[in-house]
Amino acid sequence: METILIVEDDKTISMGLDYFLRQEGYNVLLADSFGETKKLINKNIDLVLLDLGLPDASGFDVFKYIKEIKDIPIIFLTAVDTEVNIVLGLDMGADDYITKPFKARELLSRIKKALRKDGKNNNNIIKIDNIEIDIKQAKVLKNGKDVMLTSLEYKILLILATNPNVVLTREQILSDIWDVNECFVNDNTLTVYIKRLREKIEDDKDSPKIIQTVRGIGYKIEI
Repeated sequence: METILIVEDDKTISMGLDYFLRQEGYNVLLADSFGETKKLINKNIDLVLLDLGLPDASGFDVFKYIKEIKDIPIIFLTAVDTEVNIVLGLDMGADDYITKPFKARELLSRIKKALRKDGKNNNNIIKIDNIEIDIKQAKVLKNGKDVMLTSLEYKILLILATNPNVVLTREQILSDIWDVNECFVNDNTLTVYIKRLREKIEDDKDSPKIIQTVRGIGYKIEI
C-alpha cells in the first residue's frame, strides 16, 4: 500500500483528500505546515501532494527540503495558477502541478501516473522508514547507502518485512531459517541475530523503531 503525504493547511481540503485517497486504497499522512512536514518526511512515504501557501514557509522551500532528503514524486496542488509559478514548479523537478479547484478523479490519475513513473510501487522494493529492501537484488539500503548483512540476517529481515504489521512468533521465524551448514537455528541464536540486525539498521539499537519486540511472543515490523 503506497503512502501519500498531504502538505496542506486548509483542513477542509486535506480531510476531503484524506477520505478520498483512503477509499482508493492509499495510506495517508497529513501535515499542515513545514514544521509538521519535517516530522513526517522520514516515514515510509511514496508521494507528496504539496500546497504552495503554507503558514510557515513557501511550498517551493518545502519542495527543496524534501528532495534533499529523499527522491520521491512531488505534485504541487495549489490555488496559485500563474504561469511563472507553474513553470518554476515544473522546472524545479515537480512531477506535476495541479491548480485548485480540481477534479478528484483527475488528481487520482495524476497520482497513479507519478507513481508508475517513479517505479516505487514495484513489489520488488520494500521501504520501512529510512530502510529500503531490494528483493530482486537481495540488497538493503539505509539512507541510500548499502547495509552489509549476512545471508541469515537478510533472510530474517525479509521474513519480517514481507509480513508487515503481523506479529511473528519466534517459532514461526525459526521454522523458516537455516544457517549455512543446514543446522537448525535455535532460540538463543535468533536473539543474537535480531540484536545484530538492529545494530545495522536501527538509528538507535537500544530503542528500536523498525524491528519491534512483542514481549513473550516474537517480533514485528510495522509499515
